[in-house]
Order: sequence, then C-alpha cells, then structure tokens
Amino acid sequence: MIITAEQKMAEIIVANHHLLSIVNRFGIHLGFGEKSVQEVCDDYKINVTFFLEIANAFNNPDFFPMKNLSSFPLKLIIEYLYKAHDYYLSIKVPEIMYLISQLKENEKGKNAKAILLMQTFFNEYVAQLRDHIKREETVVYPYILDLERAFELNQPAHWERFRQQYNFTIDQYERDHEDIEEKIFDIKNLIIKYIDPQEQYISYFKLLGQLAHLEDDLNDHTEMENKVLIPRVRLMEKHLKA
Repeated sequence: MIITAEQKMAEIIVANHHLLSIVNRFGIHLGFGEKSVQEVCDDYKINVTFFLEIANAFNNPDFFPMKNLSSFPLKLIIEYLYKAHDYYLSIKVPEIMYLISQLKENEKGKNAKAILLMQTFFNEYVAQLRDHIKREETVVYPYILDLERAFELNQPAHWERFRQQYNFTIDQYERDHEDIEEKIFDIKNLIIKYIDPQEQYISYFKLLGQLAHLEDDLNDHTEMENKVLIPRVRLMEKHLKA
C-alpha cells in the first residue's frame, strides 16, 4: 500500500502500528481524529511530501524514494536522522534491555548461560551504536550542514575551512561506515538456534520482534545515509573543489 496525503492518519497507523515511531519522530501526537495525513502535517507545519516519503519507505520494504529524497534540503533529512537517533537510544534500546533483563532473572541452566551471552552481545552492540551516533552527531552531520551552506552560497573557501576544522571528507565516512546491524543478527540467531523457550516463549517472541523492528529501522536509516546523503555530499564537495 502506498500512503497518500488524502488518507486518514489514523487509518495508516491502524494498518501498520510500527508507523507510530515515525509519527513520533515528526513530533506528532495521537488524538488527530478523522484528519487526513495532509491536515495533520499542516497542523504541525510538517512538509507533507517529506513525511510521505519517509512513511512509505518505512511502510513498504520495496519502496525507497531515493530520487524524491534527493530534492529535499539536507538540513531537513538530517533533522529527521537526529530524531531517529534519539528514538533508538531513548526508546528501543531500553525496551530491549528490559526484556533481556527480565528473561535473565527467570531463566536457569543452559538457557541462563545463553541469556547472559546474549546480554553481553547486546551491551557491546549498544556501545558500538552509541559511538556511531556520537561520531555522526559531532562530526558528520555538522560537516554536512556547513558544506550545504557553503554550497548554496558558492563559497569554496568557507568549505575548505570547514573541511580542515572537521578533518573529514565524505569518502572517509563511507569507508568507516560500520555495519551496525550485524550484532543484532547474531543475537537473533542465538535465540532461534540455541534457546528452548519452554515457559518463557512469549517473552522470547517479544524480544525477537523488538530486535527485528530495530534492525529494519536501522537498515532504513543506513540506506538513507548511503543512498541520499553520501552521493549528494560528494557532488557538493566536487563542485566546491572545482
């Protein structure tokens, strides 16, 4: 299903409750009644076209609006990515940590050892995720925003100053762009292959669901960075170098 501006916001969320996380990132609160997507976006002064691109990409794995996203200011995209970071660290990671700790408290024997290993894996993953986000928010995103301003004003000297200040280029970021989803895949495999849920199978299903949701969300996040941010930044750098 392709989400359109004319559809009711409530209907698209009922159809896919995972869209609640997207709505939250745009600062939209529940209680919008029978209003359409267009009307809700107008109320919150949100660019409805941008909202639809993000919502459709999240709603449909086969929909990636690379061409359309390329028409938006990078500032708008980066503001969304900042909000996604906050969602990961403030909501999804604590939810998963809580589920793991609950399982750890109630498991014994072989499963208890597996849960302890899983907790170690996830803690290592969270540390890696925090480092990744910190680098993006303190170096990568500020550099891109400064670059975009220099590009719009056609001021290559300003960009050169920014480049030296950050000691960074987008090629360097692409080389260092880690696959931060790999450990989630390992944790899911650990649960599926080596744990017999017995009495706690519902809790394990919940944990797998939360891990899969975070994994999919992070994949979308990385796709946007790799397919939209990096190519556009590279073109801006090339233009200013010339």
